[in-house]
Amino acid sequence: MSRTYFGTDGIRGTVGEPPITPDFVLRLAHAVGRVLKRTEERPTVLIGKDTRISGYMLESALESGFNSAGVDVVLLGPLPTPGVAYLTRAQRASLGVVISASHNPFPDNGIKFFSAQGTKLPDEWEAEVEAALEEKPQWADSATLGRARRLDDAAGRYIEFAKSTFASDLTLKGMRIAIDSAHGAAYHIAPKVFHELGAEVFCIGCSPDGLNINDQVGATHPEALVDAVLANRADFGVALDGDADRVQVIDAAGRLFNGDELLYLMVMDRIAQGQRVPGAVGTLMTNMAVEVALKAHDVEFVRAKVGDRYVLEELEKRGWLLGGEGSGHLLALDKHTTGDGLISALQVLKAVARSGKSLAQLLQDVQLFPQTLINVRLAPGQDWKKNAKLDAECEQLRQELDGSGRVLIRASGTEPVLRVMVEARDEQQARRGAERLAEAVRAG
Repeated sequence: MSRTYFGTDGIRGTVGEPPITPDFVLRLAHAVGRVLKRTEERPTVLIGKDTRISGYMLESALESGFNSAGVDVVLLGPLPTPGVAYLTRAQRASLGVVISASHNPFPDNGIKFFSAQGTKLPDEWEAEVEAALEEKPQWADSATLGRARRLDDAAGRYIEFAKSTFASDLTLKGMRIAIDSAHGAAYHIAPKVFHELGAEVFCIGCSPDGLNINDQVGATHPEALVDAVLANRADFGVALDGDADRVQVIDAAGRLFNGDELLYLMVMDRIAQGQRVPGAVGTLMTNMAVEVALKAHDVEFVRAKVGDRYVLEELEKRGWLLGGEGSGHLLALDKHTTGDGLISALQVLKAVARSGKSLAQLLQDVQLFPQTLINVRLAPGQDWKKNAKLDAECEQLRQELDGSGRVLIRASGTEPVLRVMVEARDEQQARRGAERLAEAVRAG
């Protein structure tokens, strides 16, 4: 389905450049409001945000746009994306809106939406909104304008929900945990969650100034947390991204465990507790070693398109509970309706606390295959799908790998970049293969 504004995770871009401008965001909210009013007389929308300075401007534009369509607004302030999803469902709101560009640097921002059930909305809904954007506005009169209010205890409600997903018979007492909130939406939440469950907490990336979100901290820059774990002799490190929907975990030795490994751990913890896990969902980027390890335990593994929304769609279609991406977007649908970095970290720590084993011991059956990913910028108008040299190189490389690796070519959903990935048991083979394919793209 062709879309003009929506990408793989809402609408995102550089602030001050279309579409992330206050006039467009006001129009967007008005269009969304009109779509909501087709099925509901007086909708209510929750709006949360991360810590970017541009969030104030975009929040005001959204509030005005919704109110102008006759939609009531509840402002949540800085709150993790999954926190907005939870409160949308808990408050019986019509829609949840998040102002965030996730792991991107502070000059970027974006808008994403959650349904009344706290789930990502389908492509068809986004297409309906885009169609409404092309229509003439229908401003509500003064008597039917929407109202706005703040939910002052939004953070506290989400903290209690996150804690409720941790096993009631377990505690984090005795654990020293370093938290990196990426100077983002969980800066005032993540430390409290782990502290209130009994852990001794050390925090970095918890001092946002509107400009430092994801700046050399967080899940996309875990080396800062590795240093903090070692310096504080912590047992674990938990790195979140700017909107706290993804997580990376570090052990006491400074070893980083990504989302692929953590998905496997979550599956095996359920099996260890006697639960049946018929299958799990990853993406086209999920490391092949996870697929091999899960199949060894008779757990079916299915790959979805890249993006947690597509993982969720596949889980719902199959009636499964567990899925995720290597980036740290993890889904446990019996705990939450969407990916949640905090809750995923708690599931990992629960497995450690219950088993008495280290992360390395729990994951000894998963030896990740080396992957090389190269982002190749595309020239304007370049059609990589018609690149015969690239097709030939891909076919040759697949023959060389002979089932012991993978080749993946995919276009970015947010920028003019082609992502070239080769996975093999041998690191040099993966690197050389990816370089061959990248050169074929550039030559085309």
